[in-house]
Amino acid sequence: MKNKLKNLSDTNLLLLITIVVFFVMYLCAMIFLGSGFLKAQTFFNILNANAALIIVSVGMSLVMITGGIDISVGGVVALVSMSCAVYLDYHDGNIFGSVLIALAIGLAFGLVQGFLIAYLDIQPFIVTLAGMFFARGMTTIVHTNPFNVANETFVALKDTRIVVPFMGSVNKLGKYVDAYIQIGVVVALLVVIFFFCLLRWTKLGRSFYAVGGNTQSALMLGINVKRTKFISYLLSGLLAGIGGYVYFLYVGSGAASHASGMEMNAIASSIIGGTMLTGGVGNILGTLFGVLSLSTIKNIVSSAGLGEAWWTNITIAAMLCIFLLVQSVVIARKKRAARK
Repeated sequence: MKNKLKNLSDTNLLLLITIVVFFVMYLCAMIFLGSGFLKAQTFFNILNANAALIIVSVGMSLVMITGGIDISVGGVVALVSMSCAVYLDYHDGNIFGSVLIALAIGLAFGLVQGFLIAYLDIQPFIVTLAGMFFARGMTTIVHTNPFNVANETFVALKDTRIVVPFMGSVNKLGKYVDAYIQIGVVVALLVVIFFFCLLRWTKLGRSFYAVGGNTQSALMLGINVKRTKFISYLLSGLLAGIGGYVYFLYVGSGAASHASGMEMNAIASSIIGGTMLTGGVGNILGTLFGVLSLSTIKNIVSSAGLGEAWWTNITIAAMLCIFLLVQSVVIARKKRAARK
């Protein structure tokens, strides 16, 4: 068993730790915090509420694997939500047009930020910080006041539920209630599967890891480092646009305050999921479980009667410290192996 653990790559080792931590947390919640966590719908509600965060965190993981960071994603999500809301309600828009708007906004941010970072060699933090402020400012320019979307086609799409067979439960009135997920969850899972396959089995995916692991070595291997970094930010922007529309489907409104702090949650989810800030290590499945772990710990804190915001923040901070400590141990392990 010890030999098998030693032979695990850093990415797979961190993924294993993340999955184990999530299942242990959820199992403890099921045992100690009542019957709520025993219902399948509780887990599905976590997915429903965090579908957009899963998509955005996948994009964040891509840029972090290449050694970068993107803190504009929360602002992009808010801008997408407000733009689509105004288009649907004030310009008699349709669903297809609103989806195109979301994709266009995400791609525009990805193109501009990717070019500035990859080809002009400006620090990612500075570029994406400017992107965050620009997106938040543009959200207010598009429309000042928050409002709920009344477009009938959109409301029907928002209220669509996909029933999960045999996973329902009996409520307090003795009535059987079907378990369900929303459309956003399906989109999020498809994104996770696609990018997991891209990183694992394509040349581009291997290039992401190589660039994040060691830029000079990547150049010596003939990898176009600038293009690879540019593509990572382009994909992050695109996923922020998709995540923005999924978020819009969940909240059904436009507001300048939407997705506040989402960029920090995406970074935290990626770190908990095993993606290293130093680059070169990460797994999209780990990111999925990072989001689930982050949301689960929030639910546990709330269910334990500690509903105040600071308890949640303290708990998340403790989780991040633990996972950063684990990552530092993995880095030390890698250095020892390199010396041998």
